[in-house]
Amino acid sequence: MNRDENAARHAVTTTTYLCIGCPLGCRLEVDADDAGAIVEIRGFSCKRGKEYAAQEHVDPRRVVTTTVAVDGGTLARLPVRSAGTVPKALVRDACRALRAVHMHAPVRMGDVVLADILGTGVDIVATRDMAAAN
Repeated sequence: MNRDENAARHAVTTTTYLCIGCPLGCRLEVDADDAGAIVEIRGFSCKRGKEYAAQEHVDPRRVVTTTVAVDGGTLARLPVRSAGTVPKALVRDACRALRAVHMHAPVRMGDVVLADILGTGVDIVATRDMAAAN
């Protein structure tokens, strides 16, 4: 069954995404039926683009980057990020949870700041060293 025949049987909606899978930044189009199933993906120049479009359409995920308070350090805030991706719908909640975190210097880059944020299985890690203030 071709795209036109499928469109005649089900309402098909097209969603556009900007690919971040590689430096090309392709404009991706995802056609999905009224049940949300992907019918066709267009506009990708590499395999990563097609995979990104499918993932973004079904379960959009993001890397969380923010800062947390640090006591006794050379700076007041410590930059952190998620070690993996978290569901896009949980990014704000993750940032709220990190607002309550207070680290104590010294901290090493890669140290786990908060394990398994919001039950996602993803750890939040420090992205720089923070020495203790003298």
